[in-house]
Amino acid sequence: MSRKLKKGYFVRGEFVAEGSERDLQLKRELKGSDEPSRTDLKRESTELQKLGEDLLTLRADLMAGLDLSEKLKDAVIEARRITNFEGRRRQMQFIGKLMRQLDPAVLETVRAALSEQDSGSAHEKLMLHLAEGWRERLLQSDDAIGEWLGKCAAADAQQLRALIRQARKDAVPEKPGAAVRHGRAYRELFSLVREQLSDTVQTGQAP
Repeated sequence: MSRKLKKGYFVRGEFVAEGSERDLQLKRELKGSDEPSRTDLKRESTELQKLGEDLLTLRADLMAGLDLSEKLKDAVIEARRITNFEGRRRQMQFIGKLMRQLDPAVLETVRAALSEQDSGSAHEKLMLHLAEGWRERLLQSDDAIGEWLGKCAAADAQQLRALIRQARKDAVPEKPGAAVRHGRAYRELFSLVREQLSDTVQTGQAP
């Protein structure tokens, strides 16, 4: 799945992301001055403040790969613990201040790590959506069972059919007009489909 493209423009073949250090530099050059305007400084400060907030959501493995100061890492950990609104607001201001002290190259690695995490989250959502769709198709049509087994060579046909039979049985209301209640087989079928779907994606044979 392709990643979401950043907003920006090209200058002499170079892609410049909006709000990046290069973007701000080019805008200052167009104004005929190397000194950033108040608007530039405010925009940059706001962007770095938001980047600091996003840093709180970064996975531990991605955070470990960043060249951040211990002070900033500790500040992020502390911000995650704070539940008081005012206390958290002040902590985020402190994080924003530390973010403004980072080198542009380090900031780019932070953005790249967040982009990698966002891409992974989008992929996971897509996989869940596909798994849910296949589960419903398998429960509604025997033809879908054959199609699934044809695409997933490693699938256990006996296990799959047993879960489908039980899930269909559990879905029959006890009384006419009663709400449908899904049982354990319904959940296990989803887990099985999700696992097999992940395997087929890794081998480039996604259903």
